[in-house]
Amino acid sequence: MALVVFNQKGGVGKSTITCNLAAISASQGLRTLVVDLDVQGNSSAYLLGHAPRADQPSVVGFFEQTLGYSFTPPPPSDFVVRTPFEHLDVMASGPRLDELQSKLESRHKIYKLREALVQLAAQYDCIYIDTPPALNFYTRSALMGASGCLIPFDCDDFSRQALYTLLANVEEIRADHNPQLAIRGIVVNQFQARAKLPQQLVQELINEGLPVLQPYLPQSVKVRESHQLALPMIYLDPKHKLTQALVQLHEGLRATA
Repeated sequence: MALVVFNQKGGVGKSTITCNLAAISASQGLRTLVVDLDVQGNSSAYLLGHAPRADQPSVVGFFEQTLGYSFTPPPPSDFVVRTPFEHLDVMASGPRLDELQSKLESRHKIYKLREALVQLAAQYDCIYIDTPPALNFYTRSALMGASGCLIPFDCDDFSRQALYTLLANVEEIRADHNPQLAIRGIVVNQFQARAKLPQQLVQELINEGLPVLQPYLPQSVKVRESHQLALPMIYLDPKHKLTQALVQLHEGLRATA
């Protein structure tokens, strides 16, 4: 299972959802990998406890070697590092992702990540891919290689309007490049159960027949502590309401994989 977590709108919780679902997978004994394609490196820092470093194996190194000529390229696993958490690895981001993008595009390397994911799938039970908040080379690479897409939604009208364009873009990539790609669902994040607007927006999405997943992830300040300590919620506070919602979401995704 390779899932892309993607939204063209920033600040919707992509990295938080990616890392916490991955941590739950790992805590259950599943061999789990996070691929961090966002130059900001939030997922890498969350799982490693420090910002991505230029001297460590990374997704930057992986893409750089695709630009060279070698009869025996290194396996994708050479660009993976272990996290402090058992069964959980990361292909970390790096600050040079942005400058590499134009070279990769001009050399038509859009399918290299898909080839790597095929190899990595033999080593991992679950692969989660964090993406930048843009439909750029890296996001397209991920969508062309993954089996599913999760879409975080943060309950405001701007997010709702952007959602329709996002769904159309994912469907176009599925139709043209990756017939295995499925929209696994919309993850409602930072949900305020007592507020009228979030309830109304989510219900409208459901009424339109969009695949809104249960449960909704509640708003919580605890997740900020989780970020600061570089401890995903399942390790920081397993009984917290947000942790339990994430576990239920994970179980639902596993059941329908």
